[in-house]
Amino acid sequence: MHDPLNVSADGTRKAFAGAEDLQTPCVVVDEPRLDANIARMQSIVGSRVELHPHIKTHKSVAIARRQLAAGARGITASHAAEAAVFIRAGISPVTVAYPMITPGQVAGLLKLAADRDAELRFIVDSSFGLDVLEQAAVETGRAGGVFLKVDVGLHRCGVDPENSESLVLADRLARSKHRFMGLLSHAGHAYGAGNPDGVRKVAADERETLLRFREALRGRGIDVPRISIGSTPTMLCNDGFEGIDEARPGNYVFLDLTAVRLGIATRSEIALAVATTIISANRDVYIIDAGSKTLSSDLGPHSVGTGTAFGEAWSDELETPLIVTRLSEEHGMVARGATDLAIGDRLLIYPNHSCVVVNLAAGLHLVGGGEQRRLAIDAADNRIRAQGEGEDRD
Repeated sequence: MHDPLNVSADGTRKAFAGAEDLQTPCVVVDEPRLDANIARMQSIVGSRVELHPHIKTHKSVAIARRQLAAGARGITASHAAEAAVFIRAGISPVTVAYPMITPGQVAGLLKLAADRDAELRFIVDSSFGLDVLEQAAVETGRAGGVFLKVDVGLHRCGVDPENSESLVLADRLARSKHRFMGLLSHAGHAYGAGNPDGVRKVAADERETLLRFREALRGRGIDVPRISIGSTPTMLCNDGFEGIDEARPGNYVFLDLTAVRLGIATRSEIALAVATTIISANRDVYIIDAGSKTLSSDLGPHSVGTGTAFGEAWSDELETPLIVTRLSEEHGMVARGATDLAIGDRLLIYPNHSCVVVNLAAGLHLVGGGEQRRLAIDAADNRIRAQGEGEDRD
């Protein structure tokens, strides 16, 4: 039985070494690649811009601590329960980059942050959301920092910087019980930009939009202390950071095939993969033991992925990857082409979207650094729900 998990797409070294003995399917993280990706992003921002990485990608306290040790100045979370996990772990500041519209959740986080001496930062993009933050501040006697979320082209959350009502909301926020932090954006539409030049154009538009909006606010006498941006593509293909104070990329720690297709990363930089085993075969496909419950059926972030398959399969015997063409819940179908692998052979799958794969996994297996270790996915959504939606339990 051939067992080829020591595989590297570029041939420079044997990546994911140490995964051979793991029971499949499992999610493996190449430690040297992980550390290199963390160091690379820290080098990109340098001392000019504070890094507040989005931990929704890995949901791991251990990996967040690696990012902080490398120079990150805080972390960003997707929602209240996720933020609570990292506050309890002693990490600060924590930015909840998600509109919060439930007073009880806000109050619970404010109390938890106060108990743990953590700095807590929110976003707002509506009068309703600001009402909720104000109500929680009155109920708890505590306040946090608040950014005004600005829509720079994704058209998901955020105020329209060209709409006069956005100026009114900013003015109200600046006079609220909370501390006005400044402007925050997420140029997630960069994932659909097609190539590095397209990504760089999105980055330029984002920066120019925020700087222009800041000047409009200053014209109304509103000070804008910080400008915060965030997306892995626009950091790797940035347009410079003049006027930018902080950045919140997330996917960069692992990367995935979406980044490769965009031309902003190579396969040799992907730090996360799914180890699988061929469990059956027919004349057209190999059937592996990883389906949609492991790889997800996501073609890329924000439903803008350009992929038409569900991952690439690699082994030592392959000079080019095989394509994962179909998924059922527990099975994946890999087009075999002219190859003749055996049942029982191992394959390593690079996924389309690493963030989703992590959230589906029971744990992460850190390999490649000379010692195999298992990392908990501390803030996996199913774990948070099982423990009570992240409310303070102390």
